[in-house]
Amino acid sequence: MSSRNRVAVIGAGLAGCEAAWQLSRLGIGVDLYDMKPQKMTPAHHSPDLCELVCSNSLKSMRLENACGLLKEEMRRLGSLTMEAAYQNRVAAGDALAVDREGFARYITEKIKSRGNIKTICKEVEKIPEMPVIIATGPLTSDGLSSAIAELVGEERLYFYDAAAPIIEAGSIDRSKTFRASRYGQGADYINCPMCEEEYKRFWEELSMAETAPVHGFEDALVFEGCMPIENLAKRGYLTMAYGPLKPKGIFEPKTGKEPFAVVQLRQDDAAGTLYNMVGFQTRLKFPEQKRVFSMIPGLEKAEFARYGVMHRNTYINSPKVLAEDFSLRRNSSIYFAGQITGVEGYVESAASGMMAGLFLGCRMLKRPPPKFTPDTAMGALARYISAEAKRGFQPMNINYGIMEPIPRRFRNKEDKYRLYAERSLEQINMIKNDSGF
Repeated sequence: MSSRNRVAVIGAGLAGCEAAWQLSRLGIGVDLYDMKPQKMTPAHHSPDLCELVCSNSLKSMRLENACGLLKEEMRRLGSLTMEAAYQNRVAAGDALAVDREGFARYITEKIKSRGNIKTICKEVEKIPEMPVIIATGPLTSDGLSSAIAELVGEERLYFYDAAAPIIEAGSIDRSKTFRASRYGQGADYINCPMCEEEYKRFWEELSMAETAPVHGFEDALVFEGCMPIENLAKRGYLTMAYGPLKPKGIFEPKTGKEPFAVVQLRQDDAAGTLYNMVGFQTRLKFPEQKRVFSMIPGLEKAEFARYGVMHRNTYINSPKVLAEDFSLRRNSSIYFAGQITGVEGYVESAASGMMAGLFLGCRMLKRPPPKFTPDTAMGALARYISAEAKRGFQPMNINYGIMEPIPRRFRNKEDKYRLYAERSLEQINMIKNDSGF
């Protein structure tokens, strides 16, 4: 097959694999490049494709939540990410959490067994002449970053992201913890309750703990949804208690009351041998993580399978350079997808890859492209990364605030967002029926 009939996809993370899958489904050959395992970044540990380097949660499945709607849109249109997630789901209440190793292995096997996708282990430093989707994510190599900066003609933007520690289940003291989900919706989380005195001591030590140096780090460059726990502690005594340690809707079995604060642990693998510290992204030095986090009731003898880390996320000023189909305005054979476009989150990255793959595939086949309007979550993301920002462009999770509003009043948000979801899925069903995706 000549290069005219093939697409190069650079980066085999969520966006890249989803883009390659959609192109493959359209009958287009793909050269999927990834520098792993030949070259690894500090955040990567596995040679598999689509490694989840931060949380193992893909967030809520409820349609009243915009990310829940986005997942359902993708599922209906044949997303490989959603297929893998449901096949490797672990208990997490109304959230879609996965066994991260099983998830990555599932996608790797699917991609590598696909006849018209060729996986190439190679670091790409120059942008190919053939049609290309650049989906190198937040950890784009220095060589390719320079090529992208030269291509887009804009100063590169970036922000910092962090991952939470993972704890071995057998090291948790179950006599001091209890299983529950918020408001009695199951028992999928291990909860470590704190009285005010325990919380105060923890807050004091965390506020003074030694952090690992990160070049150029400052609070203003950290994505708010991944703010390191020690930075939240420094914002004020109760900031954590109103944030990731909020006890609302969690009741201690012994007293029937809410604790002063609670640390939640979410299952990280299918076997239930590993647990993720929810909301505990951090840049503390490893010995400090061990010392301070062991102050949490139930974690006094915790064994860490992985400590938290911080890394830099690179993204471009998309509204100035990208069209709504994720193509470069000055060169329509070059597409971008994933976090490098300024979408934030696992699901959002995969959705952008899905759209980029479908848009480029349809263009190559001279087929009408799918019409994702801002009435849909996918269309709202496409508009967000391509519309001129009134203020400085910042990475964004999907939310109902960026979707096309419905001009009427609602009694409550649930009714409002339910109608948003119904409107969106009606359009998604039409796209599916018209295009055969």
